[in-house]
Amino acid sequence: MSEQQAPVLASVRNRIGHLTLNRPSALNTLDLPMVTQLYRHLSAWERDPEIVAVTLRGAGEKAFCAGGDIRMLYDSHRGGDDLHELFLEQEYALDEYLHGYSKPVLALLDGFVLGGGMGLAQAASLRVITERTRMGMPEVGIGFFPDVGSSYFLPRLPGELGIYLGVTGCQVRAADALYADLADYCLSSERLAELDAALDHVSWTRAPEEDLRDLLDGLAAERMAGSELKAYRQVIDEYFALPDVSAIRNALQLEQRPELRDWAEQTVALLDSRSPLAMATTLELLRRGRFLSLADCFALELHLDYQWFEKGDLMEGIRALIIDKDKSPRWNPSTLAELAPTRVQAFFSGFRPASSPPLRIA
Repeated sequence: MSEQQAPVLASVRNRIGHLTLNRPSALNTLDLPMVTQLYRHLSAWERDPEIVAVTLRGAGEKAFCAGGDIRMLYDSHRGGDDLHELFLEQEYALDEYLHGYSKPVLALLDGFVLGGGMGLAQAASLRVITERTRMGMPEVGIGFFPDVGSSYFLPRLPGELGIYLGVTGCQVRAADALYADLADYCLSSERLAELDAALDHVSWTRAPEEDLRDLLDGLAAERMAGSELKAYRQVIDEYFALPDVSAIRNALQLEQRPELRDWAEQTVALLDSRSPLAMATTLELLRRGRFLSLADCFALELHLDYQWFEKGDLMEGIRALIIDKDKSPRWNPSTLAELAPTRVQAFFSGFRPASSPPLRIA
């Protein structure tokens, strides 16, 4: 394999370690070799006093990272091996490691930032998006729950925005990402090369993160007009604080205010397309995560993972959307009305938060 064919490209310029996810034809979706290589470079650079900062980006113009390799998860479980569990364990360990990384990490988030891409992005110190960015945790659409630390970062977004994003699985554009505190800066995609050139000429002080912020302050915006989340914030906070997904859906169905009716109808339609089990489990997961440490959030997500391939809707979701592509998943159960609350609570049984030790990369 040539250097340019490597799943992760790495270089050092002006005391910055640059990492590029290099699977553009697959929208830079993560697999185990990518996770391993990312950790190897990050670990080496953290110990290197000559490296003062790291950048993280995706190859191509379509995606920073559109998630994990879900086809691999499906094939692994169907084949009876444990690669799917190993991948999730190692991916979460990498994300947790990034959250506590001792040097600033600048994530350049152009294009799709979904699922596993969000796990990397939300662990970074500085998150720069472009007008092409589409962010989200769409797992409920494939019968899964938002993971990669989202049980920590989603419920800590303002109000109920994180609950809304997790339960609906919707994607947001640049203005909404800034409004929801999922990103710090927005830079025109046409100016990414300018930023890259400027990074080569930063004069470093003893505060490299502030040096990077000073650079970004002169190039990028911290707020944008046109946020739909801002426009609907009051009703999102009201409805997505209700006790369960059925109550949320019923309230949306009853919405009669002319300025909210279309949005409410669209949200109901979105909920009706998702896995009822995944949505209800997501709501419980995020509400528990609001009060857990980062380590306990990752541990709880793994606790659910170990059960979900057999007892959840993920395998059916991948079958319908990726394998057979009939786009008609047969969720179990098919409606919220048929879902017994005890089935959701059973997934959390036996988990005892106790400041879990950090996950480790093998």
